[in-house]
Amino acid sequence: MSNLSLATDPRGVALLTLNRPEVHNAFDDALISSLLEALRRLSEDSSVRVLCLTGAGASFSAGADLNWMRRAADFSEEENIADAHRLAAMLRTLDEFPCPTLALVNGAAFGGGIGLVAACDIAIASTQARFSLSEVRLGLVPATISPYVIAAIGQRAARRFYLTGERFDANTAYLINLVHEVVPHDELQATGEKMMDTLLSGGPKAQAVAKNLIKETAPARDRDYLDAWTARLIAEIRQTDEAAEGLAAFFDKRPATWKT
Repeated sequence: MSNLSLATDPRGVALLTLNRPEVHNAFDDALISSLLEALRRLSEDSSVRVLCLTGAGASFSAGADLNWMRRAADFSEEENIADAHRLAAMLRTLDEFPCPTLALVNGAAFGGGIGLVAACDIAIASTQARFSLSEVRLGLVPATISPYVIAAIGQRAARRFYLTGERFDANTAYLINLVHEVVPHDELQATGEKMMDTLLSGGPKAQAVAKNLIKETAPARDRDYLDAWTARLIAEIRQTDEAAEGLAAFFDKRPATWKT
């Protein structure tokens, strides 16, 4: 899994690092499969007490690899939906991970990268982190990440940032509840270690029950329906003419036709 590195320590901390720094840790079908496999395996490992997720290099994750999205436009309908379902399954597995999960947002988190942050129990961001739900600027929508993002930031903030696609800083991410804490960049790792120690002070069985308690007392929602609906939604929209134009404009470094 060269696109994903895993390190564990005697305390029971598992550190997953997205490892595609050359493309700002954007995820494609291969990285999604690696993440899903790793999360499923770690969720069954009784020695794991805390899961920490971060990115290699200067970015946390730029979200979906646009070359992959461009290829997906040529998939068959069945391939496209299956591809979207894998992303939905990976996010849900992270969201339902039995142990506490911690995102250390070391840099840019765009699109699906925000989905990873929102699916973690706790998120700490560097002051250098930048965020954007930029999908509409490419003729796309943040479909599969929506259950997690809206649960984190609420509908009011989503109405702004889903529709504008604008970038915002770590302090804004804190104000809208996407992250719990913002620290100087050179203090991110140390702050993360302190949080891991804090999490390790809790009883592991109690923490697992507490996570389930939160899920069961949240507003009722059919997770299977949401996974299927959002997967189909992104599969359909990324095959539209508007998405093709948005991606082409991005790669051509020109404004999309709707902007001009």
